[in-house]
Amino acid sequence: MKIAVSGKGGVGKTTLSSLLARYWARKGYRVLAVDADPDANLGSALGIDPTGLVPIASMNELIFERTGAHPGTVGGFFKLNPKVDDLPDALGREKDGVRLLVMGTVKKGGGGCICPESALLKALMSHLVLYHKDLVIMDMEAGIEHLGRGTAQGVDRLVIVVEPGRRSIETAAKVRELTADLGLERVAAVASKVRTPDQARFLLANLDGIELVGILPFSEEIAAADLENRPPSLDDPEIYQAVEKIAARLEPEG
Repeated sequence: MKIAVSGKGGVGKTTLSSLLARYWARKGYRVLAVDADPDANLGSALGIDPTGLVPIASMNELIFERTGAHPGTVGGFFKLNPKVDDLPDALGREKDGVRLLVMGTVKKGGGGCICPESALLKALMSHLVLYHKDLVIMDMEAGIEHLGRGTAQGVDRLVIVVEPGRRSIETAAKVRELTADLGLERVAAVASKVRTPDQARFLLANLDGIELVGILPFSEEIAAADLENRPPSLDDPEIYQAVEKIAARLEPEG
């Protein structure tokens, strides 16, 4: 499975990404968790110490080695399809069956700039989605900048995390438009921080056709874990049951 998780900042997409990664690792999957959000904090949510873990987009020597051009170069000649298949094992950091890979972001020219760091990131993302054998969960930003057209079509499901509120719904609609432009039609939503049945009904009534595959209710354990900078406990019954239901809806039939 290749799952991309997106949504407005602060809705809980990193929390959901980490919980799904840890849940599937417990089930025996080899899981690769990809932090593709510029505000990278998936490592903390997984309980992986990020000290010394440099985002790939900032690895200047690696970018030059693989593309033949120095980072920051716009235009010119460099490899558009550099070798990347060894990077997940070489650059990832693992804990409890989940390997973390931090992508980083291109700092100038936008995600679509014609530059060697962008070429490396896009080639790596294509490899992870189209050829990598592990279960891959990608914690994306709302703009899903790392996904190109061919890559997006290889994603099994893009999950938009929403919370009860109009701004979150508006972001979900914009993400769906972006994915439609890329040809990714397998889009679903997960509700986060839901406190009441009325909030759940509000989301169901306003998702405008986006399939709701589960609800991650507001949880004191998740809130405490965030304050204490640790992963939420998967042994919390409320959290585990919610994640189990979401995972079941995302797994392909058969």
